[in-house]
This record gives sequence, structure tokens and C-alpha cells, in this order.
Amino acid sequence: MAYQTLLLEVKDRIAVLTINRPEKLNALNATTKNEMVHALESCKSNVSVDVVIITGAGEKAFVAGTDIGELTGLNPDTGKEFSSRGQEVFNLVEHLGKPVIAAVNGYALGGGCELALACHLRIASENAKFGQPEVNLGIIPGYGGTQRLARLVGTGRAMEMILTGEPIDAMEAHRIGLVNKVVQQRDLLDTCRAIAAKIAAKSQVAIRLALKAVNMTRETMQADGQELEASLFGVCCGSEDFQEGTKAFLEKRKPEFRNR
Repeated sequence: MAYQTLLLEVKDRIAVLTINRPEKLNALNATTKNEMVHALESCKSNVSVDVVIITGAGEKAFVAGTDIGELTGLNPDTGKEFSSRGQEVFNLVEHLGKPVIAAVNGYALGGGCELALACHLRIASENAKFGQPEVNLGIIPGYGGTQRLARLVGTGRAMEMILTGEPIDAMEAHRIGLVNKVVQQRDLLDTCRAIAAKIAAKSQVAIRLALKAVNMTRETMQADGQELEASLFGVCCGSEDFQEGTKAFLEKRKPEFRNR
């Protein structure tokens, strides 16, 4: 299948899936999410693929977030559906049954940070930035971020990132356990390929079962958490602050929230 927003390459039992919207800093839109499902399902069923690497086109961004234009007009019902769809895609990443490595080359903000969180390993370039800035738009993380970030780095650090909306750099992300390793930009994909090759050389039965076992610890009560997350995301979409936040973003100005 020819993709509009993705590139997919398979070589030496490693699939490299590239979000290919560099002009939009690889922001996720509906087409990207739909194509990701197709590409991931293809990797899942392809017996020639043992490991998947996800990255972004260019050197500025892994995924800079969700396409903000697609948020405008959401209401509580459509907001919940929007959140649930993103959760479905990222749940597929987490439960692919094959290791998925995030090669984070630049900005990983909002949905981009959530995509990295859904991967099993995260390798970052020195210029990477991680953040959940959704509160600046009057909403909350909606693709699993409130659940996965807290489980990965602890409630306190997750609260700080989500409530302030402030990004952190690659070294801080490594210090708090958000990423596994930080490397120079030019070495990022080669490092990820080397790790993937090590994994591909192991028993894939063991790898598959190890993934299942470790994922089980993350899944305890997570479904309930994500259901609540989607509901609260929908509530946000019915607020005046959401309308103001998205409008201000598109008009390139500071939002004037009224806390209602």
C-alpha cells in the first residue's frame, strides 16, 4: 500500500516506520492515524519483521503533536471519540506483539510524547524535547498520556509535566527514566537498528512472551483509566477554554483563558 503520510521500509527483519509530514513537524492527523493502523497491522502479520522502529521525517521533530486544526469544533461526544481513536492506535503499538522502538529525533510533544510512551523502548537524539502541553489548549492528554507517563516516571513527575505543560530536554528525560538512551542525532537510527538487531537475534517466542508479561503490569486498571481519560477529554472539549486555546494557537497569540 502506498501511504500519504508514512514511509515503511523492511530490511534485515527490522521495519522502520517514518511519520512523513515534515512540513507539519510530523503532526498526527486522521490520515496518519489510519495509515499507522494499516502499517502496524502489516508489520504484526509479516513474519519477516521482528522489530519495529518508529521515527519522524527530518531532524526537527519525531511527532510535534496532534494536528490542531482537527481539534477545532470538537464537543464532549466527538472529543471522547477523538481521544478513544488515538488510544486505539497507540494501544496497537503497545500490544503489537513485537518490540517497538521510538527513535525520537526532535520534538515529541502531546500526541508525539504519547506515541513514544506507547513504544517499548525510547532512544532520543540530543536535540529531543518531550512534553505534554495540552493544558495550553484547555484540554488534557488524550492518547493514553495521563496513564502511561505516570506509570513510567512516577506520579509526581508526570503531574509536573502535564500540569505545567513545560517540555523537558533529552538529558532530563533520560534522568527520570522516560528514555533509555540519548545519542547524537547522526547516530540515532544506527543505534536503534543495533538494538533492534540484538532483539531480532533472540528467541522471538521469548521476546513475544516477555512483552506480554511486562505489558500486563502496565495494564492493571489501565483500561478504566483510559475510559476516564477519554470522558474527561470530551468534557474539556465542551469548555470555553478549549475554544479559546485552539483559536489562540491557530491565530498565533497567547490564549486568554476564563477558567470555564
